[in-house]
Amino acid sequence: MAEAFIVGAFEHPTRKATDKSVGQLHAESALGALADAGLSLSDVDGYFWSGVMPNLGIVSLSDYMNLKLRYFDSSDVGGASPIVHVSHAVEAIRKGKCDVALVTLAGRPRSEGQATGTGARAGNALQPDSPWESSFGPVTSNVYGMCAMRHMHDYGTTSEQLAWVKVAASHHAQHNPAALLRDVVTVEEVVNSPIVSDPLHRLDCCVITDGGGALVLAREEIARKLSRPLVRPIGMGEAIMGQDGGRIDLTVSAGSRSAPVAFEQAGLARTDIKYASIYDSFTITVVIEVEDLGFCAKGAGGRFVADGNLISGVGKLPWNTDGGGLCNNHPANRGGMTKIIEAVRQLRGEAHPAVQVRHCDLALAHGTGGLLGARHSAATLIMERV
Repeated sequence: MAEAFIVGAFEHPTRKATDKSVGQLHAESALGALADAGLSLSDVDGYFWSGVMPNLGIVSLSDYMNLKLRYFDSSDVGGASPIVHVSHAVEAIRKGKCDVALVTLAGRPRSEGQATGTGARAGNALQPDSPWESSFGPVTSNVYGMCAMRHMHDYGTTSEQLAWVKVAASHHAQHNPAALLRDVVTVEEVVNSPIVSDPLHRLDCCVITDGGGALVLAREEIARKLSRPLVRPIGMGEAIMGQDGGRIDLTVSAGSRSAPVAFEQAGLARTDIKYASIYDSFTITVVIEVEDLGFCAKGAGGRFVADGNLISGVGKLPWNTDGGGLCNNHPANRGGMTKIIEAVRQLRGEAHPAVQVRHCDLALAHGTGGLLGARHSAATLIMERV
């Protein structure tokens, strides 16, 4: 089978797009990634998209950008969707379904006035379990707060340990001129910020931003003719975890299922990974995911992230060196796209010099979609520099 390479990546610089439509954000992101690759819209014959957009979404966007497609995929699993799409694009290219695949993400939740995790998720009323859950008022923040409280109860995790995730993100964001929050914060500032949903504080929560991003993948013979550094996906895993009729562990995510598949496919150990992009909707998300991805034992996540262990150049697992969703960008409330983009930057040696990981040849990107503690998706992607 033909190999597939990531040849283009672009993060939209906008964090509040009051003057742009969602379609325009998709198109501008697409053009940015294609320019980065040295390709054009006319080269694209595969398109991968998901999100909230009326009028058949991918059909309308393909027409808007005048794409001539042989293959398309609009699988939607929330924030993990872009990582899933890269995996699907790799398989499509390997099977000859397309030669150049475009993956885009865009949205305007900030311009539309959304606050952190305080509103019901769109489509919740259509979920089969909604009649039994809606009376309890589940929203994003209180469901994640419940996961955090259970993790604290079971494993002794502390608010100070959670705070270290935000501290690490802020240390990285200070070097990113596009980051929404660039001030370095302390553990004390995090735990003294207002409670949003006990035990989560305001600074335990991600930012809400407009914008988007895009990636371009190409068949090997095309990729090797381009002037860009090549990044090859070598391990891919996907999983879904739900309520399972009430048999649910609030401290375990679907990453516990997607990560082993990706690592087995890549033929790597966790210690081989030089850099990790891990979805950070809340600080507790990262604590649970570093456990489920296998970087530490279950229950040890709080201790693992403490004392700067996620800070590039300081800790043993450099993480979210763009500032992540906690400080930089969480476009369309779907952070999987930015996780891949920063991993690509690291593998290319194009991250900010202050956070660039030395000899970064293997990186991981992991995303979640939906709600931990309820029903959610996970996708794990391992990449190598060629």
